[in-house]
Amino acid sequence: MLIHPWDAARDDEEWRSWLRTRDFGQIAVNGVAGAAPVVVPTHFLYDGDAEVLLHLARPNPIWEALEANPVAVVSVYDDYAYIPTSWRSDSPETGVPTSYYAAVQLVCLAEIVDDRDGKAEILRRQLAHHQPAGDHGEVAGDAGPYRRMLSAIRGLRLRVEEVRAKFKYDGHRPAELRERVARGLAERGLPSDAGALAQQIRRNAAAESGADT
Repeated sequence: MLIHPWDAARDDEEWRSWLRTRDFGQIAVNGVAGAAPVVVPTHFLYDGDAEVLLHLARPNPIWEALEANPVAVVSVYDDYAYIPTSWRSDSPETGVPTSYYAAVQLVCLAEIVDDRDGKAEILRRQLAHHQPAGDHGEVAGDAGPYRRMLSAIRGLRLRVEEVRAKFKYDGHRPAELRERVARGLAERGLPSDAGALAQQIRRNAAAESGADT
């Protein structure tokens, strides 16, 4: 992922704060040499520091890929919008369109979890995150309604080795252009425009605050 200086996260807290409210993305693995990468959409649990947990069905092709190469990337993006030519120039015939988006990629080293207690622990932690009210059955390796299903899944512990974070919202462009884009996003109102606008406003405010100091 290309990250220009003006698109980079200002600090670790910026990308961590953004990722903290997101728990669905894609895990990509290069796998067997000569084969296409395996990319799996999935829910995951990031602990906010150095570990990602998830589980997948045993027949998933990712296992063969991970056994060949345990390096994986958890990729998450959101708050995206297409920015048309007319919003970035006084003349739509000469304007250059772009994409706004936020993205975080966690480069990880994978450990496959096959023991029943290990898989149950991963499930417990994911359920605690997704259903904090506790409205689910007991999760244990040798008890509860899910114990017989554990053989159908494998767990993953992903140790985060590197983080790539990008917030692409024209941070290097003049304030007048950014304000015009903000008006366009507010008026157009496509499903993802509100998120893109919120990120653009947040980034602009942080940049202006930094300039003042």
